[in-house]
Amino acid sequence: MGAGSWGTLFAKVLADAGCEVKVLGRRQEIVEAINDRHENPDYFPGMTLPSEIRATVDAADALAGAEFVALAVPAQTLRANLSVWAPVLPIDGVMISLMKGIELGTGKRMSEVIQEVADVPAERISVVSGPNLAPEIAEGQPCAAVASCADETTAQRVQAACMTPYFRVYTSTDVIGCELGGAVKNVIALCVGVTAGLGYGDNTRAMLMTRGLAEITRLGAALGADEHTFAGLAGLGDLVASCSSPLARNRTFGEKLGRGMTVEQVIAITEQTAEGVKSSEAVLELARKHNVEMPITEMVASVIHHGMSIRDATTALMTRSPKPERYGV
Repeated sequence: MGAGSWGTLFAKVLADAGCEVKVLGRRQEIVEAINDRHENPDYFPGMTLPSEIRATVDAADALAGAEFVALAVPAQTLRANLSVWAPVLPIDGVMISLMKGIELGTGKRMSEVIQEVADVPAERISVVSGPNLAPEIAEGQPCAAVASCADETTAQRVQAACMTPYFRVYTSTDVIGCELGGAVKNVIALCVGVTAGLGYGDNTRAMLMTRGLAEITRLGAALGADEHTFAGLAGLGDLVASCSSPLARNRTFGEKLGRGMTVEQVIAITEQTAEGVKSSEAVLELARKHNVEMPITEMVASVIHHGMSIRDATTALMTRSPKPERYGV
């Protein structure tokens, strides 16, 4: 459900794994391009999609008889989209969340929004997360992800549905940890991108990635996640890719801010969703609700949403009083 960058690539992964796939697109011209030329020219011009992929603008058509429903829309639009799709969702279908964000206003993770809006039990909701930069997957480069679900059998079904020679999938029952790792790393990547735009080097990036991982782990522990998850693909792996790669949307967004552009200017020229921009505020609200200290997240939210200068944010972050650290320094 969604013919954007990750939706298109995950459809390709599913097809390469042996599934018959239908993609829901918003625009008729993209749907026709996928059906007639086996191509999504907006995101991957020149890349041939498997013939097993068909596209439609009709949600009922896309969902008819589906065993798995992969949701690949911007996190902040999930509730509205699901409300429209709910009446035609397959009764026993497994919902797969590909989104990495926290909902503004409610502080809910995407699986919680799915459970609430679509009235689907946790045992039929899976989260697929990890260091999955779409352009590299498009080239068939080796990569891996985690399919998590409260029910191990469901996680294994999702694993089998999307395992290919280039896309290796592991399973987990820690949905909370996988979702938080994917959502909060976007915020940390924004901050790393800002420092890259300022011309700072590897020491700064290493500091922010390490301290960012500590923030993710603190929040995860407060919400009941398995702390070991954050040392794996859905935690450290995703964080490293998003903070290090020029292909990562959030890092690129932050880099433009660091070079002097305003938030509004970057948004105006950004074609794909940088989830950390909106989720930073939601993550910070969630942290405050659970009395979790997240200084990097706080500075990112202050710069993006409250007009704090990058210089002042840097000073505030570097001069704050150190406190005892449970998760290592």
